[in-house]
Amino acid sequence: MTTTVGAYAPKPGAAPLPRMIAAQAVLETRMLLRNGEQLLLTVVIPTLLLVLFSTVDIVDTGAGEAVDFLAPGVLALAVMSTAFTGQAIATGFERRYGVLKRLASSPLPRWGLMTAKTASVLITEILQIALLTVIAFALGWSPHGNPLAVLLLLILGTAAFSGLGLLMAGTLKAEATLAAANLVFLLLLVGGGVIVPLDEFPSGAQDVLGLLPISALSDGLRDVLRHGAGMPWGDLGILAVWAALGLGAAGRFFRWE
Repeated sequence: MTTTVGAYAPKPGAAPLPRMIAAQAVLETRMLLRNGEQLLLTVVIPTLLLVLFSTVDIVDTGAGEAVDFLAPGVLALAVMSTAFTGQAIATGFERRYGVLKRLASSPLPRWGLMTAKTASVLITEILQIALLTVIAFALGWSPHGNPLAVLLLLILGTAAFSGLGLLMAGTLKAEATLAAANLVFLLLLVGGGVIVPLDEFPSGAQDVLGLLPISALSDGLRDVLRHGAGMPWGDLGILAVWAALGLGAAGRFFRWE
């Protein structure tokens, strides 16, 4: 007796790993873009700061158009808001509600989940940078410099802030992560050279603030896009150190439950 296999015979098993990662990345991106609080951090606040401080003479940004000073700093702020603040808060609450625990038991490996989250961050940053660039051009921004240097700064800045965000989300309680991430966002916004030049701070504080990842990213972008400088090796080095420390610590201490 022979058995004929039907056209719709079941084929159990997990989907290919690249497809699972891509599907999870799309889901992560949709959830981020549908979240009002996340949109406030990633889109509304950077856009308002760029428009307000470019059109109203509030802070002395030196010679030239204010937007030429502000646009690179706001791009750095956009990276921080997505890779650090937004990711830390979202991942912290996913951990609290058991979402990470359930995803970790799915066919998608844990490193695949982290890869999907990273891809979601990069997609969101591309949308942010495109929007902010269009607005900056409308305000009279005239950037110049090495595109490769800008790309390296953005990649290392994303890695640094992503590592710090995952470290915070994986070690603190969700409520503590929410408070700490927003507090750090505000402190770095004020003291990271985004809106207020570091020259406005005391000389001793400038040396310390210059070692922060937001300062390295904003100053590096400003040197390239405003002054046409070459490869900002110093700022790239600072970001690389933060990325190595943050991602290494997150990989070591991140708790899934």
